[in-house]
Amino acid sequence: MTATGDEAIDGDGDAAPVLVHGRGVRKVYGDFVAVDGIDLDVRRGESFGILGPNGAGKSTTMRLIGCVSDPTDGELRVLGLDPRHDGPRIRARLGVVPQRDTLDEELTVRENVLVYGRYFGLSRAAVRAKADELLDFVQLADRADSVVEPLSGGMKRRLTIARALVNDPDVLLLDEPTTGLDPQARHVLWDRLYRLKREGVTLVLTTHYMDEAEQLCDRLVVMDGGRYVAEGSPQELIRRHSTREVLEVRYRTDDHEPYAQPLRPLAERVEVLPDRVLLYVDDADATASAVLGAGPERPMSLLPRRSSLEDVFLRLTGRTLVD
Repeated sequence: MTATGDEAIDGDGDAAPVLVHGRGVRKVYGDFVAVDGIDLDVRRGESFGILGPNGAGKSTTMRLIGCVSDPTDGELRVLGLDPRHDGPRIRARLGVVPQRDTLDEELTVRENVLVYGRYFGLSRAAVRAKADELLDFVQLADRADSVVEPLSGGMKRRLTIARALVNDPDVLLLDEPTTGLDPQARHVLWDRLYRLKREGVTLVLTTHYMDEAEQLCDRLVVMDGGRYVAEGSPQELIRRHSTREVLEVRYRTDDHEPYAQPLRPLAERVEVLPDRVLLYVDDADATASAVLGAGPERPMSLLPRRSSLEDVFLRLTGRTLVD
């Protein structure tokens, strides 16, 4: 499956240039196939997401794009260059936010940005000005002279993003940028990333948070077992692979399978999870009334909601992201 989607269009009506291009890309470690023949095109100014559970091949794909690992087979071009031969030139034009922060915790917030900027050959004056600009952008200007170690996880992630932007990268790679953060910290980080997206920064991000993908991605691929199982915008994927609404039904039991049987005629599709039954329907409120008269006992709760990317993933892989 080719993850091309609709072409991004620039202000002059022309297709935006492709910054990451891959065809049949594979990465094999011994007998293990981590990435199995994927295609992708990421255009300038696009926010492109790779969605999937742990072990799906997301981080390996990011390592290939980031020129940390060479593909075993296939064609890959990043910024028009071949990662096998032009890795240093490509890396100089990328910004990378890894899964785990690699900050120097004994330095101050500002010093972390200054030291990193010097790696790219920026002058002291230029990197000082850039550090002030970036720390203001990630809302850490008031902590510029604080040592990093005692900062919260959300602050450290924002500092890592500031550091990754110091060289004005052509592409910003973010590998599960909000994993481990509390909901408030995640939303602050989303706001910063959304601002980058609005300013035209090209983002490539991996995540296993469905709401994050819906918030940030113009287009995404769902990845499982090293392969793509679907691609498109979040709205396209939901429209293509799910119903308009979902009714979540919970009973006071540890085994919902017996309770699901009488509900099956009420829905287009039924998924039974350990703690609930999901009914895929066009009108969840109307279905809720029917559920009350269909089962052997009254449900503990009924939750009507819109379909989400999590429903798409469950449909495509037969399991939830937390499996």
